[in-house]
Amino acid sequence: MKIKVRKHVRISDLAAHFQIDAVLIEQSNPPLPEWIPSSSIIDIPGYEWVTADEPFPDLYEPDIPMTGKGKAMKVSDDISLRKTEYTSSCFYRDIEKMVLKYPFIRTRIIGNTIRKKPIIEITIGTGARTVHMNASFHANEWITSAVLMDWLEQYANDLVHGKKRYGHPSLQLYTHNSLSIVPMVNPDGVDLVLEGLPEEDNLRKLVLQLNQQSQDFSQWKANIRGVDLNNQYPAYWEIEKERKIPKSPASRDYPGDKPLSEPESIAMAALSQEKEFDRLLCFHTQGEEIYWGYLNKEPEESALIVKEFSILSGYAAVRNIDSHAGYRDWFIHERGRPGYTIELGLGENPLPLDQYNDIRQKGEGIFWAALYM
Repeated sequence: MKIKVRKHVRISDLAAHFQIDAVLIEQSNPPLPEWIPSSSIIDIPGYEWVTADEPFPDLYEPDIPMTGKGKAMKVSDDISLRKTEYTSSCFYRDIEKMVLKYPFIRTRIIGNTIRKKPIIEITIGTGARTVHMNASFHANEWITSAVLMDWLEQYANDLVHGKKRYGHPSLQLYTHNSLSIVPMVNPDGVDLVLEGLPEEDNLRKLVLQLNQQSQDFSQWKANIRGVDLNNQYPAYWEIEKERKIPKSPASRDYPGDKPLSEPESIAMAALSQEKEFDRLLCFHTQGEEIYWGYLNKEPEESALIVKEFSILSGYAAVRNIDSHAGYRDWFIHERGRPGYTIELGLGENPLPLDQYNDIRQKGEGIFWAALYM
């Protein structure tokens, strides 16, 4: 919500008036002076204007045309769940709404897909520790994007309401961590699974060929040109290349002609190299397991963290699996820092929406523990 202040005012005055922490107001606006001049436009996170038979307060007025009277209302602390087939258009629309409501959330485009769809990183927090989370590396695991966006919105909502979760104040987590999230790594693939054939003639022909002319793309894991984005990283990639079947682009499992051949995997690699994350969580489906080791290169703290994840979720902690070339594999291989692949839910992909509430509830403790552990 944008307001126009009617007189010189301090951030602390606004924070007291709206009962919201000053740091959230600071982070929702360009750098502000100690005394904010009258007529300045200020973003107040977690509020919206509603019509009401009340005069506007002396301190501020709306920065939007409003007739008559009105008041500012804090957003509800009950968020709406994204229990729906979560396409890229749903995702992009949600980001716009979320940033308007919680302007201390920042977004940027870190790359574009083959179909020129933006790959978006969302950041929240001011802390020194950098934590990264991602979802939908695999197309038919799109439910992970919806769940991760739910957790993110709950976090932002907790901040404006000053709530604790799992015994930890949300603002403490905010000032201790800088959280980076890429909720949908593979929007082209997600849309292929949920919406069917792409508009571009060359891509329509390609995906039909790779899918044996079937228009049922429910089992598609790869990006739009048949490369498995989570088999693309230079952590013994050559082993996966040698043993993986198929040997050419396909709906799943093909690791590409070389590491980092795809725009999506390149963007994610560049992000990791730029920010040098302290901790990584990759959300996939399915199996209710957490993979946390890689060739014994993980640090000792990885075991302590995954124990908490397992207690909160009920998921089994699995140290080593016979797999290479994944984003998490490469992260641990290169950085030697804690990295986790969390396999949400049970059954066969794509998981049905009737599992949504269970997935969200079991996994949410992992989200918060990644910030307080």
